[in-house]
Amino acid sequence: MAKIQGFRVRNFKVLRDVTLGRLWNQRRNQPLTDMTAVIGKNGVGKSALFDAFGFLADALRAGVEEACDARGRGGFEKILSKGEAGPIEFDVYYKQHGNARPITYELAIDADDSGRPFVLRERLRQRRRGQRHGWPFSFLLLEEGKGWVWRGEKEGLEINESEGQLHLEGLRELIAPEDSSETEFIELEDKRNLGIATLGSLAQHPRISAFRRFIEGWYLSYFTPDAARSLPLAGPQPHLNIHGDNLGNVVQFMEREHPRRFKTILDGIAAKIPGIKGIDTEKTSDGRLLLRFNDRGFEDPFFAQQMSDGTLKVFAYLLLLEDPTPPPFLCIEEPENGLYHKLLETLADEFRQHASVSRGGSQVFVTTHQPYFVDALDPEEVWILEKGADGFSTIRRASEESIVNNLVAEGLPLGGLWYSDYLDPR
Repeated sequence: MAKIQGFRVRNFKVLRDVTLGRLWNQRRNQPLTDMTAVIGKNGVGKSALFDAFGFLADALRAGVEEACDARGRGGFEKILSKGEAGPIEFDVYYKQHGNARPITYELAIDADDSGRPFVLRERLRQRRRGQRHGWPFSFLLLEEGKGWVWRGEKEGLEINESEGQLHLEGLRELIAPEDSSETEFIELEDKRNLGIATLGSLAQHPRISAFRRFIEGWYLSYFTPDAARSLPLAGPQPHLNIHGDNLGNVVQFMEREHPRRFKTILDGIAAKIPGIKGIDTEKTSDGRLLLRFNDRGFEDPFFAQQMSDGTLKVFAYLLLLEDPTPPPFLCIEEPENGLYHKLLETLADEFRQHASVSRGGSQVFVTTHQPYFVDALDPEEVWILEKGADGFSTIRRASEESIVNNLVAEGLPLGGLWYSDYLDPR
């Protein structure tokens, strides 16, 4: 399954320049782990980092203008880092599978004279087979919606950083005549839309298609218990949506398509929720399924609509981890909200097991401010987000501190070290 090796965001809210993991030009950095947690105090930018991933997914789905306005972002001017002239930039460094050559996606978004956001630059590049050093070859290169794309698995064009700012006429001169059969000059109808959204739907661009599917498959949780309590119309659905209001539809799908496995899943989830001795379903006259939680202290079961926020949240997360075709990237903001503190280490361990390479699950990215959750993690899995004196965020890996590594090796839990200020800047 595809994995993000590194991520960089610039000029997005308080994230003026933040990098996690490895980029193509920072090869000495360790890549992101299968399970990643970002910790920090209130107001340091954890929500902004979560939203950076959400913004990319929204931009692919609906274009950059709508992404700037969606989810209460307030438009381009509101999300642009204060005092900066732009553009807003994102770099995603990822591998499609374990043996694949990494691909870098670069996106720059700016505003025109009327304040309308548009895609300033967009680029995909990859080193050629056997190449370990030098500049990766670009196979998609767009400037304000115009540029070049290389079809199939063609290596593309080698452009260094100084040449990377060339205008289209300069690029024409760089492209050799023998490349012409594999290259195509394109002009998008609307420069507010991403080039990967259009080209990723064409079979002649398999690398672009794979990257588009990768981002389309991201799951960013905006789960709310009240949404999960709703009683949706009958109709099985294979995947939990970002708000969780189709929980009943997913239950219906699992019971219909995987009845034996679903029974095992319900029993396993029930064993992990305090006070619950069993979970089953009841079918309504119109074909919908109601979740029933059997509490140890009561003879009659409770329906999901009567259960606590925490119980519904744990159930939704654990059911999400049992998806037969999990998303490649699972991003959750503060999963601890509303949960009993002794459940958090168990939940963190469930996320880690799901993300393990051997299980082929999702890459998991979590923001949290709960030491009990961090207790289950290793230093290389935890990133510390802080706010500098200039008001912008900085980030570092917990494993960069040798004293932290030594104390964890001696058996001290990482969350306890955080609580005791060992992870604070010296």
